[in-house]
Amino acid sequence: MEVLAQTKKEIKTVLIVSVIPYFLEKKEDWFQTHLGEILKARKTNSFFETNTLFLEKNKEMKMSSLLRKLDEMGYVKVRDIEGMGEFSVKGGVVEIFPLNLKHPIRVEFYGNIVERIEKISLKEQKTEEELKKDLKKRLTTQKLFSDLKNLKKGEYIVHLDHGIGKFVGFSFLTYQNPLLEKEKCYVIEYARGDKLYVPFSQERKLSRYIGFETPKISRLGGSFWEKTKRKVKKETEKLAKELLEIYAKRKLVHRPPYLPDNEIDKHLESTFPYKETPDQLQVINEIKKEMETSEEPLDRIVCGDVGFGKTEVALRLMVKAVNSGYQTAMICPTTILAHQHYQTFKERLKDLPIKVEVLSRLQSKLQQKKILKNLKEGKIDIIIGTHRLLSDDVEFCSFKKGLGLLIIDDEHKFGVLQKEKLKKLKSSLDVIYLSATPIPRTLYFALSSLKKISIIQTPPPLRLPIKTFIYPWNEKIIKKAVEKELSRGGQVYYLQNTIKTLPQTKKFLENLLSSLPKPPKIEIIHGRLSEKQLVNLMTNFKRKKIDILLATTIIENGLDFSNANTLIVEDATKLGLAQAYQIRGRIGRGAVQSFAYFFYNPASLTEKAKLRLKTLKEAQELGCGYKIALRDLEIRGAGNILGKEQSGHVNKVGLNLYCQMLSEAIEKLKKEKYHIKNGGN
Repeated sequence: MEVLAQTKKEIKTVLIVSVIPYFLEKKEDWFQTHLGEILKARKTNSFFETNTLFLEKNKEMKMSSLLRKLDEMGYVKVRDIEGMGEFSVKGGVVEIFPLNLKHPIRVEFYGNIVERIEKISLKEQKTEEELKKDLKKRLTTQKLFSDLKNLKKGEYIVHLDHGIGKFVGFSFLTYQNPLLEKEKCYVIEYARGDKLYVPFSQERKLSRYIGFETPKISRLGGSFWEKTKRKVKKETEKLAKELLEIYAKRKLVHRPPYLPDNEIDKHLESTFPYKETPDQLQVINEIKKEMETSEEPLDRIVCGDVGFGKTEVALRLMVKAVNSGYQTAMICPTTILAHQHYQTFKERLKDLPIKVEVLSRLQSKLQQKKILKNLKEGKIDIIIGTHRLLSDDVEFCSFKKGLGLLIIDDEHKFGVLQKEKLKKLKSSLDVIYLSATPIPRTLYFALSSLKKISIIQTPPPLRLPIKTFIYPWNEKIIKKAVEKELSRGGQVYYLQNTIKTLPQTKKFLENLLSSLPKPPKIEIIHGRLSEKQLVNLMTNFKRKKIDILLATTIIENGLDFSNANTLIVEDATKLGLAQAYQIRGRIGRGAVQSFAYFFYNPASLTEKAKLRLKTLKEAQELGCGYKIALRDLEIRGAGNILGKEQSGHVNKVGLNLYCQMLSEAIEKLKKEKYHIKNGGN
């Protein structure tokens, strides 16, 4: 939207009011009718003095005072005015779109004198109702993406107009007029001691900074922040366009609706050994409803913390697809995970007329050939596998309905090209991604009108929080922890992430635990073992033939053994926060109290490592993947969905503001170019 310079009309005075709900509900003629009363009230009433501004031609006013007042009144600084509640600065000229007018104004200064005030027009003319509607939507968006709950001193914070600073506490804003009440403010510190006081009434302009790196803080009043915002805004607009094009293409493809649930679905539900959580049921029901009522292929992310029941969701949806005559596939990042899912599915489906198979390089060539033949002939209903499923010799049944539903487990473990190959298997293919990495609330809001995201946030019944301990290296504590777990018939994960020293660590543990009544059986597992060795080890661990699994981070993803309830990490400083969190999720998957011990070497403890461990310790309660989100888990969640290349742009403005920009760009494009109704999907 460009300002048309040729449409000018000079005026002598202008009233500007704050961007607040009280004024938002009033029409322009109300301000004209009550102008005299408002001007009179400005002299005696603190509300009107704080929330109105009156400009007169040839009267003295510092440009800096005007800009500060506009900021306090809730106006947003932009490069070019596009709507109500915005202002821009170019040299000695300030352009403002007051809440109480149907058009913007231009104010020109000569020194500290208001030299000229004139009405200006926008290229796109809108009614007052449309302008107010756009503003209300923008204010709601800002509030949604603000996210200031439990803000602590020292945290970085982003101001929409002034950039990234450090939150240093609260204060009260005092006005020159002693009759005005004090207003509580956020105090933000910028470079060289610059400070900004932001009233609570304007907190929607603030958002918590979430990023991978320490942000760059500049001085107040410079052009750095405007340039940064402009650059990131361009990138969000580009991304929004790409997302919308994918969305538009998806709208062109159709497939027949799935059949309603039948007796097989009911039987499957009855064999679930646990009580479903409300979130689980909601996700299952909403996806099943979409399968039955929509002709558009599914493209949905199911996000849930580790052990919150995503696999059960996948199984029920796959069985529903089979009942409608389709074959289904689940692709997993590791052989271990594929075989674990296969064992679970086989057990649950043993009394049902559904054939399930697993395909990986573990099987002999003869076995693989037989499975591929049966798959092509439609004799297999559910196939679970690794990236082996992407091989050219894998063909689904062509004379029946063929492949209908694809589940991608731990989708961020697959590259872009692999995911594209999966989607090309069939244009009308329903695809569901399972992810244990939390989806940031702000990203969810940004994408909810385009991409469907289902979140499982409730822990399973009887699930207990994992008790987490952070200690300097201590052999006595290790011995006591292992002894306690083994004495109750449980099993232990011991993590040591250097393959070449694993045998040495095994000897150390055997010596340390030699005095126990029954010396524990210890086995080593790492990524350089053959797939057959890995699966055998995991099978033996599940059958309780192994007491302590001495492992590298290979145990990070997807393992589900309810009898393993103690985790010992030898050097926790070598793990990233998200990785430590995921590894901790390998325990505590039943109704038994679990314990996680993270040890460190005090001599090599950096400040960053100290902060990671502190955050992990604080995040003990169930489902805290969503509360730990102030750290890199949120960024990883964003990266998984948006693509890793976006993380650099996110870092420049913080995740919350980035998501706000993306949300606005999507809505703008939907309205202007694609003419897709509000509400998306």
